[in-house]
Amino acid sequence: MEIDELTKIHKHEELKAEQEETLKSRRRRYGLLAWLLFVTLDLFYGRKRTYSKFKVLEVIARVPYQSWEHVAYIAMTHTYGEPGFARRIFEFVKEARQQQDNEQWHLLILEELTQKKNIKENFFLYRILPQFSAFFYYHVAWLLYVIKPAWSYGLNADFEDHAEHEYMEFVKENPELKHEVFESEFSQDYGYYQNLADLFRRIGLDERMHKEESLNRIRNARFP
Repeated sequence: MEIDELTKIHKHEELKAEQEETLKSRRRRYGLLAWLLFVTLDLFYGRKRTYSKFKVLEVIARVPYQSWEHVAYIAMTHTYGEPGFARRIFEFVKEARQQQDNEQWHLLILEELTQKKNIKENFFLYRILPQFSAFFYYHVAWLLYVIKPAWSYGLNADFEDHAEHEYMEFVKENPELKHEVFESEFSQDYGYYQNLADLFRRIGLDERMHKEESLNRIRNARFP
């Protein structure tokens, strides 16, 4: 057996364990803004978990990190005279960029999968409306961050917790995913996985990590 195959098997066992951990855990008690967002998504896209609905989630998921990065760059413009503080802001910018890029890989992979599966999507619902939703969510996250960073982190933690559970539930609901090989032009960037079940488990785990990063910042909520 090739080393790559052994690595995939090892990943498979780890990811299954992470999925079980999520499924056994309770969802966060979501705040009003997060709850309204999830209800709105269900209203327009249905409660069923689908590739297309996940793609909408990922369009929105990137924007808090973009808003934090924007605020941080503005802050650096005014604080470069204090190199230590400016350096701390810059480290925060790099972290936000890494999280944003991770969400971007999720989106690109999901778009690739919907095209491969020839999934038909309504142009307004899956192209136009997600952009409006992301625009609105960006400004909410930005405003909350300016007023009180902990509020913006909390909203993001709610969103990422929701995404984590949705992906893990999706794998549970669709056992056939373990028979579908994951082949992608983004594998070199995101990683190689045994099948689509493991891919979605990995994405769910990413969302948990983003949630935990936001929660850690709440515990020490200050700018940056």
